[in-house]
Amino acid sequence: MNIVILTGAGISAESRLATFTGTDGLWNGYRIEDVCTPDALECNPDAVCAFYDERKSEAASAEPNPAHIALAKLERHWQETGKGEFLLVTQNVDDLHERTGSKSLVHMHGLLNSAFCMECGWQGPRHGLLIVVEK
Repeated sequence: MNIVILTGAGISAESRLATFTGTDGLWNGYRIEDVCTPDALECNPDAVCAFYDERKSEAASAEPNPAHIALAKLERHWQETGKGEFLLVTQNVDDLHERTGSKSLVHMHGLLNSAFCMECGWQGPRHGLLIVVEK
């Protein structure tokens, strides 16, 4: 038997990471159009980079909670006992699932610690601050 598990903001909220859409969500202080679109990046790259650098800092200081740990244990158990395929799909952009040992994982909205260069196509891990390089 195969298993697919979907997690969202609630699991990381338990690790004290703000959700994007809740009552105290991150979008309450920002307009999506100002920090989360290609146009925003083109018009105000410093604001976009600062927004994501703040998210990266918050995620780096967060700790996985018992739910993250339980899902990683379930994944190991599922695979070790040959029960079938295991897939964890998350809407979250933090790496809390990875830090508990989850391996069979898909991030629907990408990862904070990953970057993509729109000019050269490079894609990979990015743990430092985002910077704007002047042309």
